[in-house]
Amino acid sequence: ARDASRMQLGKPSRKVMADTVGRFVGAKSRDIIVGPRAGVDVSVVKIDSRHVMIVSCDPISFIPSMGPEASARMSVYEVASDVATSGIPPKHAMVDFNLPPHISDQSFKRYWRSFHDSCLELGISIVGGHSGRFEGCDYSVIGGATLWTSCDKREYVTSMMAQDDDDLILTKSAAYGATSVLTRAFPRTVGKALGPLLFHKAKQYLLQSNTVKDAITAASIGIHEQGVTAMHDATEGGVVAALLDVADASGLGGNISLDAIPISEETRQLCKFFRIDPLVSLGEGSLVISTRPHRTQAIIDKLRSKGIKGTVVGRLSSNLRGIRATSRKGSVQLRYPTNDPYWHAYWTSVRKGWS
Repeated sequence: ARDASRMQLGKPSRKVMADTVGRFVGAKSRDIIVGPRAGVDVSVVKIDSRHVMIVSCDPISFIPSMGPEASARMSVYEVASDVATSGIPPKHAMVDFNLPPHISDQSFKRYWRSFHDSCLELGISIVGGHSGRFEGCDYSVIGGATLWTSCDKREYVTSMMAQDDDDLILTKSAAYGATSVLTRAFPRTVGKALGPLLFHKAKQYLLQSNTVKDAITAASIGIHEQGVTAMHDATEGGVVAALLDVADASGLGGNISLDAIPISEETRQLCKFFRIDPLVSLGEGSLVISTRPHRTQAIIDKLRSKGIKGTVVGRLSSNLRGIRATSRKGSVQLRYPTNDPYWHAYWTSVRKGWS
């Protein structure tokens, strides 16, 4: 228990992942086109000579202060966002519930109905899974879900496919997920800190705290040489981690303008209150899109037509190592975040009894 209390919350470090999942992956298979890899949202498996399966899994959460309905919707859309970074919407799901002993049947029923409704919205069929209450389980992570789809082998992208001289577009704004969850999890506290106008704006984030619409809209303009070359949703580590993930997975460097990364006023004030950096805090809801330069404006215009803001924040280059970040303060080499401050902010607030 003492060792566990010192462990870093959120994802293990890149080194730990490289020494475990990166090395030991079970039996080898020629059918695996994209396997476990840092910064890549999906795995890709060959079905036949023409078709592939695109699959991803993620935790599902129940945050009591958000309620079962909002928690379930958020969970479905978070997993769906990973699959959608391929440019193809998810079609099937399997769900595993490891429920806390104290969750009531009524709460679970409400959660599941919202989970079902969210899948209906996205056109996802639930094909199976497992459910149970177990000692040692607690809120907020209550299990996991696997979503998948299939397509022609030429019709998808991954975050490994970005190209030299691609533009980098960011949708929405930084710390979108942190703003969404912290506002809903601690509404009284955040409401007092932000004031009524900014609080009202921040409370709306939950409805758009996913990137399914962003990804499918961007890909509709075209993929590969015709538009989108790679996509990656900004989750743990925020916008900074997502930008570095795309560059690293694609074997590229690049230049980023930190001043160009949008940070809304409500997010800026929330992050100031919780003492977290918006550029490296949970970004669920924001998507990094790598695009061929001649299609960048068309993609931004298409996103705008769907009510999604897209901002060019940098460009990739095969002539650079790593990402160079510039701002009014100067230029620095961008480093991968060692941890996401959202986790500390969330659990500290829970322990303080904030509501």
